[in-house]
Amino acid sequence: MRFEFTPEESDFKRQLSSFLDDALPSNWHGPADESRDDHWKLNQDIKKGLAERGWLVMSWPKEYGGTDSSPMMNTIFAEEMAYRRAPGHDRFGTRMLGPTLMRFGTKEQRSKYLGSIAKGEIQWCQGYSEPNSGSDLASLQTRAVDSGDDFIVTGEKIWTSLAHRADMMFMLVRTDPDAAPHKGISLILVDMKSPGVQVLPIVNMAGVHSFNQVVFDQVQVPKANLVGELNDGWRAGMTVLNFERSGIDYAAWALAALEELVDYVNSEDSLVSPTKSDSNVRIKLAELYTEVEASRLMCYDVSWRQSRGEIPSSEASMSKVAASEAYLKVLDYGLEILGMYGVLEPGSNQAELQGRFFKMRLFYTSGPILAGTNEIQKNIIAQRGLGLPR
Repeated sequence: MRFEFTPEESDFKRQLSSFLDDALPSNWHGPADESRDDHWKLNQDIKKGLAERGWLVMSWPKEYGGTDSSPMMNTIFAEEMAYRRAPGHDRFGTRMLGPTLMRFGTKEQRSKYLGSIAKGEIQWCQGYSEPNSGSDLASLQTRAVDSGDDFIVTGEKIWTSLAHRADMMFMLVRTDPDAAPHKGISLILVDMKSPGVQVLPIVNMAGVHSFNQVVFDQVQVPKANLVGELNDGWRAGMTVLNFERSGIDYAAWALAALEELVDYVNSEDSLVSPTKSDSNVRIKLAELYTEVEASRLMCYDVSWRQSRGEIPSSEASMSKVAASEAYLKVLDYGLEILGMYGVLEPGSNQAELQGRFFKMRLFYTSGPILAGTNEIQKNIIAQRGLGLPR
């Protein structure tokens, strides 16, 4: 079977690549560090340019700022952005919250938020994990207490990416503490500038401030910001995760890193000398390329299912597991080849590939954990995909 893009899809891929050629600095190697103001400005500039071209939300209906294009166009977009390690792709708003609001949001919520997401005017973050509630998300304890026209929210969220840059958060809260764990949860939208919201930075082991802990102290949230039915947030929240769990970003990052590694092996002026004639090196690189390409095709299968109106569950989990694990294997092998030069910090005189592999490996240790750990994903595959018992 041959997998090919349509002429329209191929033309879009060329246009996007050309746009990134102009938008990214000539020496750009990425990925962006959101804690740097210059990188965040680049993120905002590129997002604005993407929005002006209608590329942020292509598959959305025209009434919400999209072009009614196929989910495959979104996949091509996400893949090219990740392959180039380019900032400007608001996954929280465009990929996760937007499609969820179309299914569960009120008319007023769709009118208020979808247009601003499509125009790149608002930055969202996701409030799911808590200090004592990670993989077992149903054990979350952040409370939203009924107070007339509002909820009063108290609790903490953690590992919240971009909370320090975000305008709004979509978050899961417990609205009925006496109900069964999955039955007393609601999905709400919170203004990050509300009194009582405190964002505490978490600098990861790569030295990047991307994660945060967010504390909510008697935060007032209008009931109009409830998404879906009260105490039915688990269903809406899992829809968000199903939209999040495409592995195409990981597959594209893996391919970019693998190609960089192949170029390095072929180089004549590297500080270490992994010869291209070494059969062990050749075999390992071929194995990694096979694994990366297989994970990439699994991601395309998810897009194909979405184009048929499905919400892939086990398939999305499979693509996330396969692609995230392939990416880490590429980075690990890169560090094995680079040896002691590969673990030098960026800026060191003898750092090979400018220390990028070490930095990326440290940063993406979180890859198999984000969007639900890969162990949880394998449970989903076993139970929902294979019909096996718990």
